Formats: sequence, C-alpha cells, structure tokens
Amino acid sequence: MLITLENCTKYHNEKCILKNVSLSLEEKEKTALVGINGAGKSTLLKILAGAETIDEGKILRKKDLRLAYLPQNPVFDESLTIFETIQRVNDHAEEYEMKSILTRLGFSDLNLPISVLSGGQRKRVALAQALLKPCDLLILDEPTNHLDNEMVAWLEKTLQKMNAGILMVTHDRYFLERITNKIIEIDQGSLYAVEGNYSDFLQAKMEREEIMLASERKRKNLLRKELEWIRAGVQARGTKSKDRIARFEALNAVEDIAAKQNLQLDTLSSRLGKKIMEIEHLSKRYGDHLLFENFSYHVKHHDRIGILGHNGCGKTTLMNILAGMIEPDSGQVILGDTVKIGYYRQNDEDLDLNERVIDCIRLENNEIKTQEGTFNAAMMLERFLFPSSMHYTPINRLSGGERKRLYLLKVLMNQPNVLFLDEPTNDLDIQTLQVLEDYLDSFEGVVFVVSHDRYFLDRVCDSLFIFEENKTITQMVGGYSQYIELAGMNQAPKEKKEKMVIESSVSMSTKEKQELAKMDEVLEQLQNQIDAIDEEMKDCTDFKKIEELSNQRDALEKEMEIKMERWIELSEKKAQVDEIMKRKK
Repeated sequence: MLITLENCTKYHNEKCILKNVSLSLEEKEKTALVGINGAGKSTLLKILAGAETIDEGKILRKKDLRLAYLPQNPVFDESLTIFETIQRVNDHAEEYEMKSILTRLGFSDLNLPISVLSGGQRKRVALAQALLKPCDLLILDEPTNHLDNEMVAWLEKTLQKMNAGILMVTHDRYFLERITNKIIEIDQGSLYAVEGNYSDFLQAKMEREEIMLASERKRKNLLRKELEWIRAGVQARGTKSKDRIARFEALNAVEDIAAKQNLQLDTLSSRLGKKIMEIEHLSKRYGDHLLFENFSYHVKHHDRIGILGHNGCGKTTLMNILAGMIEPDSGQVILGDTVKIGYYRQNDEDLDLNERVIDCIRLENNEIKTQEGTFNAAMMLERFLFPSSMHYTPINRLSGGERKRLYLLKVLMNQPNVLFLDEPTNDLDIQTLQVLEDYLDSFEGVVFVVSHDRYFLDRVCDSLFIFEENKTITQMVGGYSQYIELAGMNQAPKEKKEKMVIESSVSMSTKEKQELAKMDEVLEQLQNQIDAIDEEMKDCTDFKKIEELSNQRDALEKEMEIKMERWIELSEKKAQVDEIMKRKK
C-alpha cells in the first residue's frame, strides 16, 4: 500500500468535492482518475500529493514514501535556466539522462531562462522533473497537454515500462486503454473504482448506471404504493401502522438518482455556400525561420482536416492565416461569401475572467435557433452542464476544464460554418469530448483541427495536412492511425509502399458510413413519394394540377437517380475498405 484515504471529505467553497470517500493506491498499480470538469480530479491529486489538506477523515502514507508530482499549473524559480531547474531538483540523475529527456520533450537550447517559456514549455519542463525523480508513486495531472504526437507516443512507452505506481488525470483515451490497470471515476463526491483499462471501465460504468436506475425505479414504485396507503385515511382501528409510516418517510428521504445529465449540442451552424475557401501558394516565415512555403488547397464541403507536425512547426500560424488573423508572406486565402468562422483557441484568451458566466454568453449571442427550437443564453448554459446556480459566478472561480467548456459554448453560439479547433482536447473531460465528437459528425460545415489527441484525430478527421521537415505541407486522405502506419514503412520495399499509399487513400469517413446506413431508407421514402403522386394523378382531371404533380414527380425521379449513384459509389467504397481490412488481418 502506498497511500490510503479513509472516510475523507473535502469542500471547495460551499461545494462538496469528496463526500466520505475511501481509496487505496497499491505498489506498481497504474491508475487513472476520470470525471467531468469541476468534479474535483485535480483537487484529489493535490490531496494525495500533499499539496492540499482534507476537511475530515484520515490519510495514511507508506513510510518513507517517495513521490513525484506533475501539477496542472507548475510554478518555477524564474531566475533559473531550463537545465538549472532540472539539476536543482534532480541532482541524483546523470547529466546525459537530463539532456536526453529534455531533448525528447522538444528542448534544444537548455540555457533558455524559465521566464521566457510559454505555458506549454513550462509544463514540459515540469514533466521532465517528475519523470527524472526516483519515486514509488508518480502523480500526473494532464501529462499529455502541450505534447506533440511523437512526444505522446514516447511518454506512453515510458510509463508502460515504469515500475513505480502511477496515478494520472488524462483525457487521452488511448493512454487509458494501453497504460492503466485501474480506473477511478469521481462523480458527485463519490468514487467508483474499476479494475482494468478504459474499455473495461466503460462496460462497468454502463452496468452500474443501469443497476442504479433500476433500483431507483423500484424505490419509486414502493414509494408510490406507500403514498397511496398514507393517503387512504383512517383504517380499521383509526390509526396507521407506525412502522409503515416510518418506512414511507425513509423511502421519501432517499435522494433521487436521476438519469445522467449529459452535455447537449445541437447543430449550431449557418448555411454554407458552394465556394468555401481557396488556399493559394501560402508561405510564411519569422525572421530567418521558414515555417512553410507554396501551400495550396481548395476546401470542400464537409472537410474534416487534422493538422499534424512537431511543436513550433507552424500549425497554429497556418490556422491563424486561414482564419484571417495574420497575413502570409506570400499567397492568399480567398473566402466564400457565406463563410462564418468560429475559432476555438488553445489558451481561451477570449474569456474575461472577471465577467460572470451568463454575461459571457449573453454578450456573444443571447438567443439562437437550433433544430430543437429557440434557446436563450441561460438555457444553453444549462445544456452545457452549467446549472442556474452557476450562471452569476465569476469566470475566475471556474475550474480550468469548466472554463474550456464555457469557451467552447461561446465559440459555438455564433453558429459558425467553418470551425477552427486549436488543441480542443486540452483540459476538456472525456464526456465533453465524446459529445463534441458526435456534434462534429452532424456539423454541416468544415472543421480544421490541431490536436495531439490521437483518438480525437482518428474519430473526427478523414484527411490530414502534414508539416514536413523540408518546410512543405503535404496532404493525405485518412486518419492519424493510417498516417502512422504509412510513416512506419520507410524501410519497406517500394512496391509495398506504393500499394499501401494507394490503400490509405481508400477510406470512409464517419459521415459517409452514416450516409450509407441511411441510404436504403432514403431511397424507399423517395419511391413512396413517387408512388403517391402516381396514385393521385390517376383520378386527377385538373390540367394545372396534373402539370404540377408531373413536375414534382420529375424532381423526385431526378433526386432518386442522384441518390442511387451515390449509393453505388459508397457501396463500392465500402467493399474496397472491407477488402483492405480483410487482407490486413
């Protein structure tokens, strides 16, 4: 046993973060802590790391426990350089070990002062500190934030080989699946532990919630019967059973277990015309440092484009140019007349921390129309899991993840049809990410994504812009996993490479799969409409009406012909994909 919590309670202001919980962390156990933003994940990590105290209960620690901790927002001595910072807390490590990890994490000049580093660079320095420190328990709060995809893959392998116990908060679902052997969910002050990885956790969570809701239904049925009896009035001897009244009061005192409230996103987008965005021969450099040159692309409807490359290669710069925020050195971006851009930035700098939650949304747009109806700012906040009790809270009192969720709503309230997402997965909980992914499936516009989250890229994107070492940007059809598969072919024979490149261009996006699944139903509906018109025309003697019906029929037949061609196209594509997957197995 490394650390044990016994009957612990913790309040944050008036909110109960932990309610009489108990928890044990064992040696060499790899544990993840999950839960919605604001549930108290970071607070629990701070308690276990000794950075915060509890209000009630006991904490027991192994004697001489060695602990390393990566906080969400690390603090440094601003007068030191990167290397001096690492040396000061890791005097036991060899110099080559320090330099090796810092290089892996993207640092080339180790003499840079801490004071000039960005927030992401500071987080990487703190991660190096934690990994270099010999420990029995390594506590990591969002370790993959601000790492590029190559760094994330390296960190994953490093943690898999580590002999120490690990406790981490992360939204990276590939991490959770491949590293953890225990997952603890924090939900409304309670802890629920599951042995296994992320898929085991999802199965157990689904079963737990079904059991809880079944028990709640049973309790309410009993309560209903008891209520009928209580209201029935005086019985036999004019008194009611004291025991039965006590049972009614006990049942009534139990707090309702409601079905889980989920964040809700409707399709909040404006109509997008035929012309969207034409990118012509873009180049950009800062001083002598060339980021990219001569990049061209014509954006198509429903494009879902992931942007990949090392930290500092120019991914965010490219998005800023496409969004019209900075000018390229050469080339141009031509936007269609109907384009309405929404930009979710990495650092949510658009939020005024002194502003109240509801004012942040009202000032953006106080009323929007969705497929489900018209909603005002207060209603949208509740759909984004901000109850009315939080609406007049200053933003500076929200957790980091809650601010990100509020910022996402602020961006979507303008109903954009071209969406730029710069590291959207940083600090967002998994539940919010799942809803965002589902939302993007039905989003009628175009999406550009910069993300280190491999699962999110696979789930959302069907094509990639890849920053190459030679300062060009190449385009690839397919998701992140296909890109990695191709990248690992460098030593493969030329014929095999060519075959796999061809295969990688054959893929089906989530939207195409959904379209094919619904196509039979769509064709049947069109045929039914044509049959109905034929029936109506049989008995019709009004020439004008016959002409009107005939025009309607022609239009439906034309639409049906287009749909049939699309069905054939998608069916052939699916057959190709299925054949490729079959060969790979």
